[in-house]
Amino acid sequence: MARSGRLGARGPAEATIGHADASLLTRPTDPDFIHSDPWRALRILGEFVDGFDALARVGPAVSVFGSARTVPDAPHYALAHEVGRILAERGYAVITGGGPGIMEAANRGASEAGGLSVGCTIELPHEQAVNDWVNLAIAFRYFFVRKTMFVKYSEAYIVFPGGFGTMDELFEALTLIQTGKALSFPVVLCGSAHWAGLVRWIQARMMEEGLINRADMDLIQMSDDPEQIVDLAIGPPAAEGT
Repeated sequence: MARSGRLGARGPAEATIGHADASLLTRPTDPDFIHSDPWRALRILGEFVDGFDALARVGPAVSVFGSARTVPDAPHYALAHEVGRILAERGYAVITGGGPGIMEAANRGASEAGGLSVGCTIELPHEQAVNDWVNLAIAFRYFFVRKTMFVKYSEAYIVFPGGFGTMDELFEALTLIQTGKALSFPVVLCGSAHWAGLVRWIQARMMEEGLINRADMDLIQMSDDPEQIVDLAIGPPAAEGT
């Protein structure tokens, strides 16, 4: 009997298993195939499926972005914590990158208020552990898959000061809305002192030189007040009795 893995055959089938089936079922001596583009495409597809499956039942949610380097005694940490708390009290889940700093603050605020606190983490060379305030963690290998989850399952983006990663999320969101690739959703910048220079530059360079339309500036909102930040993101709370 010819046997390869779990497959066994007698008689004429032995010749078959000795060729195509044997090639498929025999353990390869060189695992380089797992780094091939077809295999990578399947892994990407699996990552999308896992993300969709995990987040499809989250319900209304807001994504909060900001620096992983913000320390707990920083004013923006306190502001992000308060924003996370208010969102949870309004019935919204909070989605972050699951790391420290601003992400931890928002997750912490949501978790302490009894809300759903989601962390969409990313594999990095110097990977940081998921913060202690995430109660639903989803790990991603690919940035573009992870960013799809933020857009697909968020009602709004709330953006605190951060580095290149934060800027990447901010401008990708603005691009998707501007080009109609995503339905328009609020994008709120937190910390006017931090963002004012960038906003002025966009107005003075991009808008005045005709690189964007004046209406594109309306895609950006800015506030320092936690209640107003949440109102800009999801709308004011409904009046009692309505």
